Order: sequence, then C-alpha cells, then structure tokens
Amino acid sequence: MSGLDLERMVLSAGPIGLMQACIDLTFDYVHSRKQFDTKIGEFQLIQAKIADMYTILSATRNYLYNVSRACDKGHVCSKDCAGVILFSAENAVKMTLDAIQCLGGNGFINDYASGRLLRDAKLYEIGAGTSEIRRLIIGRSLNKEYS
Repeated sequence: MSGLDLERMVLSAGPIGLMQACIDLTFDYVHSRKQFDTKIGEFQLIQAKIADMYTILSATRNYLYNVSRACDKGHVCSKDCAGVILFSAENAVKMTLDAIQCLGGNGFINDYASGRLLRDAKLYEIGAGTSEIRRLIIGRSLNKEYS
C-alpha cells in the first residue's frame, strides 16, 4: 500500500462526518419546521430525501469500515482506497445539496451550517486526487485484473 492509498482511505472518514452533520441539521429542521400546519418532515418528498440520506450514510460508513478492516489485515489495493474516497466524497456533496433543498431558503443563509457543509464536502472531491483521478486509478486497476 502506498502512502497515498492510506491517505485516501483515512480521508474518506471526513465526508462521513459531514454527512452525519447534514443528517443532524436536516432531520431536526424538517421535524420542527411547519408548513400548512404540518411538519415538513411528514411530506412524502421530504420523507424520501431523509430516507435516502440515512441509507447513503449507512452504506458509505459500511464501505469505509470494510476497506479499513482490509487495510488492518494488509489486504488492500489502490482501487479500494480510491473507491471509498470517491464514493464518500461524491455522496457527501449530494447529501449537502439535499440538506440545502430540505431547508429551502434557509439553506442559503449563514444562520444554518448547510452552506459551509457544502463547501467542506466539495473539498473532498478535490483533495488527495480529484474524483477524475480516482476513477482513473480504479479503471487502471480493473484493466490490470483482466489483462
């Protein structure tokens, strides 16, 4: 394992923290904000968004745990480390955008952390190799397996 592989694996925990922060912010907001005398968390489309947020966080967290266990056992490859940071970073950006959507206009003002979370999440698509570089690493690794 190269140092950059380890860096990618370790850095993928950051987006998970951001996703958890999005969930904390969004779930509290949608269960307190009312529209038409109904908490917006009871509307079907908001329910779908928060269900997706929960599912994505759970899947990403488990992906990281599995790659981390492999690293602990010495069974790791570049494609796994690149894959977990690619998956976690891109899902963090999507989730912060969903959080902003759920907060509506409040998602844009500095009274809520959603804007900062989006900026922080976007950084993970760039640091330790961009998403495009991560895709190249994964693709090259897969090509080696089949050549």
